[in-house]
Amino acid sequence: MSNDAAGRHARVIVLLAALVALGPLSIDSYLPGLPDLAGDLRAGAAATQLTITACLAGLAIGQLIAGPLSDTYGRRRPLLAGLALYTIASALCAVAPDIRTFVGLRLVQGIGGAFGIVIANANAMVRDRTSGTRTARLFSALTLITGLAPVFAPVLGGQLLRVTAWPGIFVALAVLGAVMLAASAAGLPETRPSASRRPLPAVVGQLLSDRVFTGYILANGLVFAAMFTYISGSPFVLQEIHGLSPQQYSAVFAINAAGLIAAAQISGRLVARVGARVLLLAGLLGATAGGTTVLGAVLTRAPLPVLLIGLFVLVSSVGLVMPNAAAQALADHGGHAGSAAALLGFSQFMFGGALAPLAGAGGATDALPMGIIVAVLPALALLTLGVLTRSMPGERTRRPARQGPAGHRRPRRHPRGSSP
Repeated sequence: MSNDAAGRHARVIVLLAALVALGPLSIDSYLPGLPDLAGDLRAGAAATQLTITACLAGLAIGQLIAGPLSDTYGRRRPLLAGLALYTIASALCAVAPDIRTFVGLRLVQGIGGAFGIVIANANAMVRDRTSGTRTARLFSALTLITGLAPVFAPVLGGQLLRVTAWPGIFVALAVLGAVMLAASAAGLPETRPSASRRPLPAVVGQLLSDRVFTGYILANGLVFAAMFTYISGSPFVLQEIHGLSPQQYSAVFAINAAGLIAAAQISGRLVARVGARVLLLAGLLGATAGGTTVLGAVLTRAPLPVLLIGLFVLVSSVGLVMPNAAAQALADHGGHAGSAAALLGFSQFMFGGALAPLAGAGGATDALPMGIIVAVLPALALLTLGVLTRSMPGERTRRPARQGPAGHRRPRRHPRGSSP
């Protein structure tokens, strides 16, 4: 690769990473301003929490819209339309007159942000450009951003609140959306040739009828939900029950995020040597062990370090699961990678949004619901993967044909004189 080509490739990856971070930034950056937001919009705690749920729902629904559109009309036009929608909705959030309007705008903001996730990040454009272990490596690199963004988003929001009120955070998100729109228009090429596009397909049923694909997206979604349960439940468990200060909790959160990032980078280095499926299984086993340790620590009232070790192993293992589950799920679906990626992302946000609130079912002083959820979900993911992706009797082992950059299968060569 020439220096110019390498430079262009690096700029594209940086832009894709920024688009990946847009979703987590939208969810978490305004969290430090929630109390002031509730007061200004005269909203109760439940309605204020609904603003988070609305964004998660938008991110989930938007991916189901963006994926098929990107398979039909190419990647660029839907991406640019989604970023324009995100920018407008973010700006309107800053001037919302009441909580109902704000919740509706958060839903629209999530839908717009989802276009960047499903089209431009490691799910569609990356799948168009790469295949095999290169795809898994790139997923691992972008998982780094997925791990960093939720950690730093509240910190950035808190710093912004030093110089502005909560509407200023949404002005900043609108500016970021506009910058991403301009950069994408100028720097992201179309990666899906016209010849590869299809009429808007009803491919969801076709994809879900592929039990191997379904196994990978379910395993990925369940482990993501376990991590989201940790994110939503750990502030109460560690601060209210174990007495950590906000600063100590932030340090624990950062250490766990560093574990996830390190695991994702290790995955990127090892995937060519050991394979994505082996790393995925290792991640699922690690997440199951970590979740089981957390539940055991809660049930036995073990010292805090035991609980912290379990949480670290659980969260770090996600860095092995997510990139390799995504690479495996999309391996045989290059023809409609957008739709396949949409289902992958939808499962993450829907499982996370639906199951994570259960961590608070026992109130702020009961850690058992969180312990049960983070123990059960990874074990269920491991079981699901084993059942749905194993070869059935009489079934040929899945050996994907070699694929070109756009996900098109290349015909295998046959020995001279043999029939195909």
